[in-house]
Amino acid sequence: MSEAVETDLYGALGGEAALRQLVARFYALMDELPEAYVIRKLHQDDLGSAREKLFEYFSGWLGGPPLYESKYGHPRMRARHMPFAIGVAERDAWLLCMAQAFDETLPPGPARDAFWERVVALADWMRNREG
Repeated sequence: MSEAVETDLYGALGGEAALRQLVARFYALMDELPEAYVIRKLHQDDLGSAREKLFEYFSGWLGGPPLYESKYGHPRMRARHMPFAIGVAERDAWLLCMAQAFDETLPPGPARDAFWERVVALADWMRNREG
């Protein structure tokens, strides 16, 4: 992949519209898939705030506007998720929803592949329990 695409995944993936679509589908799948219950139960009933925060985080993380940092400061994602028990089952359920959302909303290509690698690493980094 070219260095330009790697440094601006936000633009290469389609910017705000593409990320909003991805995140909306991700959270819809969290509600729809029985296999996602293990992570759905960690969230509030209304997913609106979580949906917006994930969009804002992805925006800055992928080279777009740093929306999350502008509102909340440094993401400190692992620290912010430490109160929740996140093990292999939770990571895998999160990735299941994200993989399907990727397949349904993002066109195949180097930018999507690079984003997916980052997402998998992030999901594993969020684990704070052995099981």
